[in-house]
Amino acid sequence: MSTNIFETMVSMRSMAHDDLPVVADIERRSYEFPWSHGVFRDCLLAGYQCVVLEHNHKVVGYSILSIAAGEAHILNICIDAAWRSVGFGERLLDEVLLRARAAAVREIFLEVRPSNKHAIALYRKKDFHKVANRPAYYQASHGREDAEVLVKKLTFDR
Repeated sequence: MSTNIFETMVSMRSMAHDDLPVVADIERRSYEFPWSHGVFRDCLLAGYQCVVLEHNHKVVGYSILSIAAGEAHILNICIDAAWRSVGFGERLLDEVLLRARAAAVREIFLEVRPSNKHAIALYRKKDFHKVANRPAYYQASHGREDAEVLVKKLTFDR
């Protein structure tokens, strides 16, 4: 059995304050209306589950997960454009789901732009389904864009 070279050089860990410049840079290059450095800092200070994905000891992705009142909410998940379509997004999402299960969460929610077809395909692959629509949720170049609200029920192995 051969091992994918990407798998041997990929690791995940909790985000540290020193990661914020790199994370904010990936965010800025990935989105037209990015989160600021301060928003990421506030997520760390609030105690959210903030994770970075490293390839060969370089941060190439991150996620922010809020857990409260028995449910979880994926607030942000992103892979640097240079590293998309090699499975890193799925690896990061699997880590987020693992952390939510470890916190005994029963449901995990997220919002996604309907125009983000690659993300929607990944979420559907992981058994997320649409439960609502949030009109004019996202800032867009020409006004606002709706958000699809997705949910996944989490199960636990016994």
